[in-house]
Amino acid sequence: MARATATAHIPLGSLTQRGSRQGARCRACGSESVTSITMALTDGSPVEFTSCHRCERRTWQEQGTSGQVLAVQHVLDKTRKHR
Repeated sequence: MARATATAHIPLGSLTQRGSRQGARCRACGSESVTSITMALTDGSPVEFTSCHRCERRTWQEQGTSGQVLAVQHVLDKTRKHR
């Protein structure tokens, strides 16, 4: 019989409550009123998408060592399926 392994529970936070995702701030205006979602693009690149409710700025930031903000066109290129 296979035994289930315990995994650490990571709270997801709330997309609508200020401060529920610690450290998530808008890079443009500094507001904590943001939606921040970590995901993997089609090519497998891990990114964090952040959308500010105050100034409406949207950013895509690389996860990992560089942490650089990606241009929208670069994100679109990484999400295209190549035939």
